[in-house]
Amino acid sequence: MKNVTLNNGVEMPILGLGVYQIPDYDEAKKTVLDALEVGYRAVDTAAVYQNEKAVGDAIRESGIDRKELFITTKLWIADMGYEKARKAFEISLEKLQLDYLDLYLIHQPYGDIHGSWKALEELYKEKKTRAIGLSNFHADRVMDVIVNNTVIPAINQIETNPFYQRPEDLQFSSENGIQMESWASFAQGKNNLFSNELLSEIGKKHNKSVSQVVLRWLIQRGIVVIPKSVKKERQAENINVFDFELSNDDMDRIKTLDTKKSVFFDYHDPATIKWFSEMIK
Repeated sequence: MKNVTLNNGVEMPILGLGVYQIPDYDEAKKTVLDALEVGYRAVDTAAVYQNEKAVGDAIRESGIDRKELFITTKLWIADMGYEKARKAFEISLEKLQLDYLDLYLIHQPYGDIHGSWKALEELYKEKKTRAIGLSNFHADRVMDVIVNNTVIPAINQIETNPFYQRPEDLQFSSENGIQMESWASFAQGKNNLFSNELLSEIGKKHNKSVSQVVLRWLIQRGIVVIPKSVKKERQAENINVFDFELSNDDMDRIKTLDTKKSVFFDYHDPATIKWFSEMIK
């Protein structure tokens, strides 16, 4: 597994497992156990995913040395603010049954961001989490956190896929020492991604699937990926992307798929903000 080095020197696998939309306890636990058996060592969850307990039980049952794992969870909107963030962190840690986290993220750019970030900075300095970062923050909001606080975010986890490639965000992140991480790498199959003619053609050339092409494309851009799959064979396929390389021509052709907008929603749309804020944790 290839690692990336975060701005504080912590190493993180460039490929891990995401467990979004797996709220069922048994399915979530089996998914994580399968992934760990296949070879994954990074797992990305969140309080709002409602599967932290299953992830924690899978980690314990696996018997894998804690030092070999990289575990991420996230602070939800309902828990934004200094006091609530400190409490939410401890609840997540208890559910995961861990002594510390590897990465703790503010999940959405809404609510008391600066009060929450103060709490995250304290947790980081207390060594309760090895790194802290953001999720779904546009560049202006990231810079607001940077200039008004002490610790620069180690990560910004944002939607990134062939239809929403975000080169400007990648450049901004690189210039400010922040590691970019992709969620929805496969756009959740929207726009018929898995049957896309261009991606399929590139895959055939390398004897790889569309999924493998997409993950390799992101990795070659230096972006951390956390593909979700509940099927063990797909997990094995997704992690098998380090034995080939896309050519410059391949990379340039994939650029033509960029629509320069989200496949899901606009974070600047008031309706989006209201919808997120009304979600129950």
